[in-house]
Amino acid sequence: MAKIKKNSHRILYRKYSSNIKYIMMALTVLIITFFLPKQPRFRYEFQKGRIWLNKDLISPFSFAILKTGPQVNTDKKDALANVLPIYRYDHELFNNVEEAYLNEFDVKWRGNAFSDESKEPNKAASLRLLKSIYDKGIIAVNPKHQKGRKYYDVSMLDNNIATTVSTQDVYTVQSALDYFNNTFTSINLKEKEVVMNLIEDHLQPNIVFDEKLTAIVQDNTINSLSTTRGMVQKGEVIIAKNNVIDDEAFQKLQSFKETYEAQTKTIGDSKLVYLGQILLVAFVLSLQMVFLYMFRKDIFADNRQLSLLLLVITTMLLALTWSIKLNLPSVYYIPFCIVPIIIRILFDTRLALYLHLLVILIAGFFVPNSFEFVFYETTAGMVAIYSIRNLIKREQLLLSAMFILTAYFICFLGIALLREGSFQEIEWINFVPFVISVLLSLLAYPLIYAFERVFGITSDVALIELTNTNNKLLRELAFKAPGTFQHSLQVANLAEAAIFKIGGNSLLVRAGALYHDIGKIENPQYFIENQNTSLSPHDKLPYEQSAQIIIKHVHKGIEITRRHQLPESVIDFIRTHHGNTRVDFFYQSFLKNSPEKFVDENIFRYPGPIPFSKETGVLMLADSVEAASRSIKNPDAQNINDLVERIINYKLEQNQLDNCDLTLKDLETIKLIFKTMLMSIYHVRIDYLQNV
Repeated sequence: MAKIKKNSHRILYRKYSSNIKYIMMALTVLIITFFLPKQPRFRYEFQKGRIWLNKDLISPFSFAILKTGPQVNTDKKDALANVLPIYRYDHELFNNVEEAYLNEFDVKWRGNAFSDESKEPNKAASLRLLKSIYDKGIIAVNPKHQKGRKYYDVSMLDNNIATTVSTQDVYTVQSALDYFNNTFTSINLKEKEVVMNLIEDHLQPNIVFDEKLTAIVQDNTINSLSTTRGMVQKGEVIIAKNNVIDDEAFQKLQSFKETYEAQTKTIGDSKLVYLGQILLVAFVLSLQMVFLYMFRKDIFADNRQLSLLLLVITTMLLALTWSIKLNLPSVYYIPFCIVPIIIRILFDTRLALYLHLLVILIAGFFVPNSFEFVFYETTAGMVAIYSIRNLIKREQLLLSAMFILTAYFICFLGIALLREGSFQEIEWINFVPFVISVLLSLLAYPLIYAFERVFGITSDVALIELTNTNNKLLRELAFKAPGTFQHSLQVANLAEAAIFKIGGNSLLVRAGALYHDIGKIENPQYFIENQNTSLSPHDKLPYEQSAQIIIKHVHKGIEITRRHQLPESVIDFIRTHHGNTRVDFFYQSFLKNSPEKFVDENIFRYPGPIPFSKETGVLMLADSVEAASRSIKNPDAQNINDLVERIINYKLEQNQLDNCDLTLKDLETIKLIFKTMLMSIYHVRIDYLQNV
């Protein structure tokens, strides 16, 4: 049996990588459409106070006109106000009270040494009076039912028969005690006081509020309320063309929409609806693929970055589906602005805006008032993109959130005034979902970090961390190869200034410049900037070996940075900063001292590749110019000018800049910046009189 090669999966991936992106796109379409709602969408958009510009809308079926939310709430409130609290009459309570009262009466009577002759008359009279009080009833007054009144009506349940009773017609504990005190008579005041104390201890309410039964009656009352008010018959005009959508017409339209959507859930063909969703989502995603192919070929060719874009689209649309299925009060709780923030920081402005528009356009098919939704989210997304040019400070996300919230508020206020025409009618509570959405958009910060790690994308935040000279790797470079570290700092300053002027990613250039010679950590003494004496270790080595040691710092740099998990975009600077040029010093020395020997030029040549972007091209030029400037014995304006011109022209002659999109105008700008900065570094004074 043939053995499978160790790297066969990588070979297969490279072979079929062009097909994988289309498989990912197809899976994205299927996942999104599988979870989206499957009923046909109501075709009309309408808003209260606007003019109906469509043709006369005739009802294709009869339907009930639904009450508005405030109307239903008012009906509920009125219905609940008519439901009396239910109290139960407890007949058994008196038997328990009577037994306890009689037992304690005998004890108290003996304890006070009253005469036996008066005992029975007092006992019988007090018991009769107590029974009459309990027969009439003692109610436990509930302040919640009083509502500031002294008396209120209750529904008293006695032997499953309910009667309406006022609390004025029965006793409370205090009124029963007062009645007993005024009615009960005794010759001996001491005996009456003892009886009164006993009565006070045994008076308990026997008419008690039944909270559970009252709640059941209230629920039944609410459930029995009608949620409709009238009917629209089949063939009846719901609203005529050019009529204003007033409150009544709006409620008819809203009722028609809800009835239509409820019926189409069972009547409509879900397979055809699914086909329609597939066509729309596939078409929109195809537009994205065309955009990437035409304007961002680097992303189109990178399946990892492409999968990130598809993941963001899928996640946002699944969040929308989740909100629809859970019947969230508003779709604006979903932080749609998180999409342009993430894409802007990880990629660029144009892609962020384009991708945001695609997500919003797809979402618009499944939300109410789709035009309003698209307007809200498009404007807020544009503000989000404009407010974050580069995420280099943590407070930028907070400032961006404030700008987004301001954009939402302006749109909310404008639309509300258009619809209501009055500040008093604006329902400010409806702005709360926008506030929550903006707060959720702050989740972009941890998501950016996660996407960087998972998909191998480098953001400005990561580059800022890498350019910190307290970084462990840079500190090691400064300690082991201080000359190389100083050279890297100067190269970073030159390259950053140049790329900032001609346009490009200055943070990326600075990071690449700081790490481009990191491989010199391995053998720093073999590089002239780190040598402290006139003796060089190369003096004892053959020229070929010396050249290989110098060239090896590129391989070592790639190895070290990958071990420290630096992004590939930074490693590219290490790989390309010498291109495929020769180590000319040792090559020329070999030719001069061994003219009779055959020379393999590849031994003295860097492996490449040559620079392939503005950033890597500028770094190559800055590296060569800065290194060469150290050998100038008399660094005046003319010498620096000649040096910069000679080195850049040499790189052009060696075809090292063929693959990077630097124009001749860019090169002239780069030359001027290099000359100006080198003169400042070497404190060269310009002779202005001579120039005049």
